[in-house]
Amino acid sequence: MPSLFTDPAAEKALTPLAERMRPRSLDEVQGQAQAVAVLKDLTAQAALPSIILWGPPGCGKTTIARLLAGDKYFFAPMSAVTAGIKDVREAVEQARKRRSLENRGTLLFLDEIHRFNKAQQDALLPHVEDGTIVLVGATTENPSFEVVSPLLSRSRVLVLEALGVDDTEALLLRALFDSERGLGAPDSEGRTLSAEPGVLRMIAQLAAGDARFALNTLEVCAGLAETVGAGLDPPSSTVEEGESRLAPTKLITIAVLKRALAGRALHYDKGGDEHFNIISALHKAVRGSDPDAALYYMARMLEGGEDPKYLARRMIRMASEDIGLADPWAIIQAVAVKDAVEFVGMPECNNALAQLAVYLACAPKSNAVYKAYGATQKLIRETGALPPPLHIRNAPTGLMKDLGYGADYKYAHDFEGGFVADNYWPEALAEKPPRLLHLSGRGMEKTLLERLRHWWGEKYEEKS
Repeated sequence: MPSLFTDPAAEKALTPLAERMRPRSLDEVQGQAQAVAVLKDLTAQAALPSIILWGPPGCGKTTIARLLAGDKYFFAPMSAVTAGIKDVREAVEQARKRRSLENRGTLLFLDEIHRFNKAQQDALLPHVEDGTIVLVGATTENPSFEVVSPLLSRSRVLVLEALGVDDTEALLLRALFDSERGLGAPDSEGRTLSAEPGVLRMIAQLAAGDARFALNTLEVCAGLAETVGAGLDPPSSTVEEGESRLAPTKLITIAVLKRALAGRALHYDKGGDEHFNIISALHKAVRGSDPDAALYYMARMLEGGEDPKYLARRMIRMASEDIGLADPWAIIQAVAVKDAVEFVGMPECNNALAQLAVYLACAPKSNAVYKAYGATQKLIRETGALPPPLHIRNAPTGLMKDLGYGADYKYAHDFEGGFVADNYWPEALAEKPPRLLHLSGRGMEKTLLERLRHWWGEKYEEKS
């Protein structure tokens, strides 16, 4: 409740725009339609389950947690960066008292839950189980790797997406013309604010899905706005029929935006807008076999404070997705570097990561296994759970043998070269076995392709 002596205008001026523009209901949450639909169903239940919100910075995790608490739960925010088990115990004790004395539940919001170690996460379990707290954890990292299994099994994981450019631009437009919480009210000199066409779009693109970055940038631009020319008209829905508006006298131009971003746009920040741009650039540099560019982007992230385990994990993916069997040593190298990162830590593991980035970029490339797995998924969806043929089924009992399980199975090692042509496909697919694997013929895959052609003949001959 505001103080009688508080000046609302002064209080607004002291509150950052990103904070003022936080959605006041789930309906106002931008760009998360699928997650919001699930959240509405969850809030309609008698008791809110514990939830893990997984998404990139600036996608609305903290805002959603506040909205979930609403009037029903006491909102107890905590950061895993600064908190420990002692803080958790104090929060739990307060929650018990609150439930006993006020008959009110507590929503414990744990930001960056992935920063808690196993013991710290385990300390939450009994209190989640007995309902003392409803846990809402927020993380930018994959919960499968960073949240302990017992806690994960007791929580609903919701994936939040980075805001698209259109959603971010809509958010900026609302902030620009909202006179209550945004920048739409005239200043002390009666000047209104607008933006040159294209400026909001540019901010949205630079934000790369981070709403907080976008709004902070808009706020800085507003302070630097030039008092020349008319700019973007407000949305028509805000203007009553027949009403006239004075042309804005403060304008955010492209030049203003460049000044606002001076020295900032190219800086990598693990919690900021460039995270996904730089990891994408690293992946594409590896795929494009440019070791210098791969080394550059890897170092950009590492020197910017990125978790080395995240880099190792992403490069393991690159080793299987973009190199695969063209160089089977690539994934072995990647897993070895992951072990080195965990064993040595920063800063000593930087050379191991650099070695891996260079190795992967220099390796022969193939996405044959990646594409083959996608084709296999599609086949399974289309054909369902087909039973394997009788002769390759397991036959541990006499009844199974009587039913023909394992009958006439040809043991490959009994044949010359350790190979015998046989059918290994379900009956429905046996007449024309699918061809799922198309090897590239690059690197080690050339040898593998020759071997398969020797064994299976025309099945592995590419048709023109």
